[in-house]
Amino acid sequence: MLTALSVRNIVLIDALDAEFDAGLCALTGETGAGKSILLGALGLAAGERADRAQVSAGHDDGSASATFEIQDGHAVAGLLAEAGLDIEPGEGLVLRRRVTADGRSQAWINDQPASVSLLRRIGETLVEVHGQHDGRGLLDPKTHRGLLDDFANNAKERAAVSETWKKLSEARERLQALEESRQTAADQETFLRHALEELDALEPQRGEEATLAEERKFLQNAEQALTELDEARSALESDGGLSSRLNSALRGMEKVRSSLGEGDAGSAGAARTALDRATGALDRALIEFTEAEDALSDAANTFEIEPGRLNEVEERLFGLRAAARKHDVAVDDLSDIRTELGEKLDAIENADDRVKEAEKALKAADAAFDTAAGKLTLSREKAGKALAKAVIAELPPLKLDKAQFRVAIETDPDRSGPNGRDRIAFEVMTNPGTPFGPLDKIASGGELARFALAIKVSLSGGEQGLTLIFDEVDQGVGGAVAAAVGKRLKRLAETGQTLVVTHSPQVAAMADHHWKIEKAEDGKGRVRTTLRPLSGDERREEIARMLSGENVTDAARAQADELMGTA
Repeated sequence: MLTALSVRNIVLIDALDAEFDAGLCALTGETGAGKSILLGALGLAAGERADRAQVSAGHDDGSASATFEIQDGHAVAGLLAEAGLDIEPGEGLVLRRRVTADGRSQAWINDQPASVSLLRRIGETLVEVHGQHDGRGLLDPKTHRGLLDDFANNAKERAAVSETWKKLSEARERLQALEESRQTAADQETFLRHALEELDALEPQRGEEATLAEERKFLQNAEQALTELDEARSALESDGGLSSRLNSALRGMEKVRSSLGEGDAGSAGAARTALDRATGALDRALIEFTEAEDALSDAANTFEIEPGRLNEVEERLFGLRAAARKHDVAVDDLSDIRTELGEKLDAIENADDRVKEAEKALKAADAAFDTAAGKLTLSREKAGKALAKAVIAELPPLKLDKAQFRVAIETDPDRSGPNGRDRIAFEVMTNPGTPFGPLDKIASGGELARFALAIKVSLSGGEQGLTLIFDEVDQGVGGAVAAAVGKRLKRLAETGQTLVVTHSPQVAAMADHHWKIEKAEDGKGRVRTTLRPLSGDERREEIARMLSGENVTDAARAQADELMGTA
């Protein structure tokens, strides 16, 4: 709902600040007072095309800002979230636009810079204008499907179509991918089979390269190590061997000790003690030497390698690395390549079966979509007839008694999509014998707005959170017809907000709120446009003026009282 409009330096408006309420809001004033300027300022704030001619003469720029109250769940929330803009619950949404005298334009949403295209998209969800020269709203056939679907209350059918279309699209993509893969794989089958045979023979294992490289390094050094160990053993065994000499020395020591007897006194005891120490040292030396010989022997045994093992290791290592270079991967990834090649060959060998399964799935998905789309079309056809009947019933009171209305539904399978396969258009026939056609091509002048009013009323009132604006919907009518227009505008405003620019006292009298657009000279001799809220006697006087003209009579005032009393 539009709650406020602020305008600065736009055409004949220097400064204007107005607040609006829910319900039916009437804007009246003499011809040329500036009603189109006011609507143009609102359109500027809502993202319509900017023109440097909108800037008041003598000023560098002009601006317009419109404040809206947003209800929970309003469609605008999704657009704001998509653009990375958020509004707090209960916070107003302010659309602001500035245009310079050289034609440049800037836009803001809640004081955050925004593109004009985003401003326009948001504006279209908040304001809908119906008038002679407006090409949006009902005059745009792109909106007709959504309006009819809302009227049909067919959310269940639309959800089914959307879901089955998604599955149908996925089935088509899978079949296409399988067919392309089958053809590509078939072209490569010989290469794939040969490559897989090579890898099967090689049987690469993850981590094998590092193990082989380490073994190769060991084997390359093994021969030299064995030679040096043999030299060490030879050194220990030369000149009869150290072990024999140590044993000989021990035997000699034992003979000396035996010759000393068993006594401990005197020199013999000291000699015996020294001999025991020498014998112990020789025993330990013999033990250490024996252990050294055994260790050397064990070390040498570890370097006793199988003949040809180095060649085997190098052949294996070089083979793995050559295969890795061929497939442009690391050696450790060869096992994955082997698996991948196997899967590709398996796909080739089973491609026909998989394609047949995909074709079967596609056929089932197509049938499911066809059923869902058919049900959606039936719901639209039923709703279209009901809507046409309701609109036609509204036309005679609006002085469109010779006109006809229909909902044209053209079903084309080639136009299938997530919204079904129907092209929907609201069409009218203004005179018997003439063909049906689009609203903006057939209807003219005030008929357009009255057709829009009839359709909007038949669609069960104003959309939630949408401000409807009717520009001179009562053009060319008066009396009972104007009263009928007013009643329908009143019905529309019961569920939201409707603004009407009107010259009809019958319409103005039914409004919940009334503003007068005036044009007068300021102190500098310039003509300026202002907007003034009316109530009480002022409102009565304005409606009387609309009834009698410039000279307001008591009879006109009495008639105004009568109209306002029945409002």
